[in-house]
Amino acid sequence: MNADALDPNNIEPYPVEIEFPDISAHADGNTGIPYVHTFDSGVPGPHVMINALTHGNEVCGAIVVDDLLRAGLRPRRGTLTLAFANVDAYARFDPKRPDAARFVDQDFNRVWTTAVLDDLSRTSSELSRARQMRPVIDTVDTLLDLHSMHEKSAPLIVAGPLKKGIALSLQLGTPATVICDEGHPEGRRMRDYEDFGRENSARNALLIECGQHWETSAVTVARDSTARFLLLAGVVDQEDLPPDWIAPLPATMHVVRVTEPVVAQSMDFRFAGPYTGLEVFDKAGSVIGWSDGKPVVTPYDDCMLVMPSLRQLRPGVTVVRLGKIEQRVEQSASGRQ
Repeated sequence: MNADALDPNNIEPYPVEIEFPDISAHADGNTGIPYVHTFDSGVPGPHVMINALTHGNEVCGAIVVDDLLRAGLRPRRGTLTLAFANVDAYARFDPKRPDAARFVDQDFNRVWTTAVLDDLSRTSSELSRARQMRPVIDTVDTLLDLHSMHEKSAPLIVAGPLKKGIALSLQLGTPATVICDEGHPEGRRMRDYEDFGRENSARNALLIECGQHWETSAVTVARDSTARFLLLAGVVDQEDLPPDWIAPLPATMHVVRVTEPVVAQSMDFRFAGPYTGLEVFDKAGSVIGWSDGKPVVTPYDDCMLVMPSLRQLRPGVTVVRLGKIEQRVEQSASGRQ
């Protein structure tokens, strides 16, 4: 075994660099749904939603939505919804146990099918909240769901498996890596809910992983992505947004198709190096780790590691996903602000 392999029993916690905002001022909402605010311009246009706190410890989105609500942002065209999702989990955040605030009973981002939401024999804090928010989400044309990651990794877009998700990602222009995947076997994400996950529907959604949960740069990415998303949708003009939110576009975007997960069979899993995500292995057969003492190798050339992490290691957990680079898209200098 490589002496530099990452030991899951010796992982230092990340520092909490950013202040968690007090969102209690937004509790009443204006829709009859707590922490959900919808503003209709009265002018034709799409219904655009910016969602934060799908997971209670992913604070960058909450900072952005709090900023926009306190600034009094209103759409010039169409309708804008600004929402905080799993507020019960957020209220549990403890910097000494930061991962414990991800959810209360179950992952809020694994319940988004009609069958699950309609099955009232199933109950949890997260299902109750999803059922509360569902009437608004059912009317949204374009959704941006702001997330962050366990590990200190470059930001990325989770576009889902469909062409329309890829197209919207490339129109947005940032972050630089677009991940196309089928979701999670444990349940469906909000970004794949109903028409968001149907190619023949104009409704569309993106999930952006802005960086490590509590690093300052994740807030920068969340602000940039949100500003660009609102401008792309046409519901606001650039002068409506804080002038320092827009960051330069990356020179190149990569579209990466997730082909398979690597699942830990036991607690005996080690990576071959201190991977943080988006590492590319040129040749098939490259060793990326060991599971129960057996090498784990890349199945094809140009294989990318997507969100590797041992912080939640236990048998049956995905420790990394493997992706194949499908496209490289150059962005013109004139389009980069």
